[in-house]
Amino acid sequence: MYKKQIAVGVAIVIVVGYLYRLPVKGLIKPKEAKSDKTTVLTNRKATTVTVDMVSEPAKAAIGAGLTAKINDLEGQLKNASGADADKLQQQLAKQWDDDNQPAPAAFYYQALARKDNKAEDWLNAGNRFNDAYKLTQDTLLQPAFVSNAAEAFQNVLKLQPESLAGKTGLGVAYVNGAGAPMQGIALLLEVVKKDPKNWSANLNLGMFAMKSGQFEKAVVRFKTLLAQKVELEPEFYLAESYRQLGMKKEAIEAYQKCKDMVPDPAFVQRIDDDIKELKN
Repeated sequence: MYKKQIAVGVAIVIVVGYLYRLPVKGLIKPKEAKSDKTTVLTNRKATTVTVDMVSEPAKAAIGAGLTAKINDLEGQLKNASGADADKLQQQLAKQWDDDNQPAPAAFYYQALARKDNKAEDWLNAGNRFNDAYKLTQDTLLQPAFVSNAAEAFQNVLKLQPESLAGKTGLGVAYVNGAGAPMQGIALLLEVVKKDPKNWSANLNLGMFAMKSGQFEKAVVRFKTLLAQKVELEPEFYLAESYRQLGMKKEAIEAYQKCKDMVPDPAFVQRIDDDIKELKN
């Protein structure tokens, strides 16, 4: 039950927070991006961030019971080496994944990847770093997360040049601030050209379309996803896109579906307020 509550909380943080603080305004007109935080992140030197720095707040988020498991594994890792250390890093990465804390998981996957240079570990690290970026509002951590994500996906593509997951992740990292935003969009478009139903690429293209004011395109992306599987993120962003287009009836219907998926009082109240505003 507790892990389910954490998962619900993560979903709410993503849909309520990420869209409004990911500034990719100006993707269509790159000259206007000079004052954009995307550009700032690209040019800012990433602060050195360690697994210990992200583990402490993550432990506070998951509570004492789950933290005890983490502390035990960390204690074992301090005295381990070789294959034993690798095994413990894998266990820590998985445990943090189970607890829905991508930032510390990312660093453990990264450590494994840098040691063994396996595409799977690089991919796991990159995905977790991108997820960590989505979940944090700390502007000192963000550049480190996107920089590490880009490194991970670049290494995936060195090992597997045609990896769609690698191209998708790198595209997202570039738009988030690790490189040229338009280069990131080009990578995502390349992915959907080869795999029109690709979940991650369509989701991110839809979100980036919203941030650049292209709500019609965003609607197409989210409807593509929802035709495959009904989930909170695309449903919420679809509602927001309809709202921006003045399609009140469609927006209300989508918001109602979001309420059914996340029975969290604060989130439901937020949706009810949006629906009330649309009805007035």
